[in-house]
Amino acid sequence: MIRVGRNWVGPIRIALTLLGFPYCLCTSGIRPPTSCSPDQFSARVSKSLSTSTAYSLCVLPPSVFTMPSSAPHSKARCPKYPGSETQRFPVPDDKVDWKTDWPQYSPVSYTATSVLIKPVWADQDIGSFSPRFNALDGNVDRRSHEGDYRVEQGMPLNPHGRTGLTGRGLLGRWGPNHAADPIVTRWKRDSAGQQVSHPVSKLPVLQFVSIKRRDCGEWAIPGGMVDPGELVSLTLQREFSEEALNSLAASPQDRERIHKHITQLFNSPGLEVYKGYVDDPRNNDNSWMETIAVNFHDDTGNSVSELPLQAGDDAGQVHWIDLDSMLSLYASHSHFLEVVAKERHAHW
Repeated sequence: MIRVGRNWVGPIRIALTLLGFPYCLCTSGIRPPTSCSPDQFSARVSKSLSTSTAYSLCVLPPSVFTMPSSAPHSKARCPKYPGSETQRFPVPDDKVDWKTDWPQYSPVSYTATSVLIKPVWADQDIGSFSPRFNALDGNVDRRSHEGDYRVEQGMPLNPHGRTGLTGRGLLGRWGPNHAADPIVTRWKRDSAGQQVSHPVSKLPVLQFVSIKRRDCGEWAIPGGMVDPGELVSLTLQREFSEEALNSLAASPQDRERIHKHITQLFNSPGLEVYKGYVDDPRNNDNSWMETIAVNFHDDTGNSVSELPLQAGDDAGQVHWIDLDSMLSLYASHSHFLEVVAKERHAHW
């Protein structure tokens, strides 16, 4: 099998951009767009560990993090929509902005069967109900982290522009679909308990808890959707407990132990590394992903590091993985980790 070296990614990406096509780089090297089974995105029952604690945040200034991309939301324009045979209407870079007049634009309409069967986590079709966009609509937060978005003919418009597809795809909500990504880190240590430094950068090496997603087989930060009316702090704690520690399958005694360690860590100062739109292959013109990514750091290794990792919920595998710039992760997760490494003065 021929492998494409990483040093070729830049030139190929530039060439695709010059030709007017979005590029899709989803793992190391180049491969076809992510294709995930719709069944893997079916309803997840709302489950949370009982807690009244909330995390405190050390929020970075907005200038610290911007989505690095030479093309606007490129993954949201990958030719084949994940989990389907549906091909998006091709949208070149210079036609992404809604302000650009493009009478020829004819996006494909697609909503997955898993959404159309009306699970509890999904909206109804517009027309059968009237959502309040750019507002708190009952328990459903339809506000965007990036400010008000446009609504035309009763339909919300993706704030980052055209994607070549309308409807909801695999997403449940019209407009923003809110998620939370807990980034749990610790220092890498040798058998003597001493911090390990990278041989080239000489900086200490951070490790983070990573899961291998069942749907796409890509490594990612454990995270999930914010349930209606749920505090983001609880989402972060719940998703990490369920996906990385398999708390739902634990015995009452183990669950109490997990809860104690998790509460200790998530009650420590958290570092908010990103809040906003996510370039996700599931995005479309009318539904899109937004997230809050927060880093919780086990500095001494005496907190969550003492718990055995066990994959649960949507995770196939779970491991502590060294932070490194060569990592290739799901969606924009590698960019979140880069911010964490730089803020913690760790190797990247």
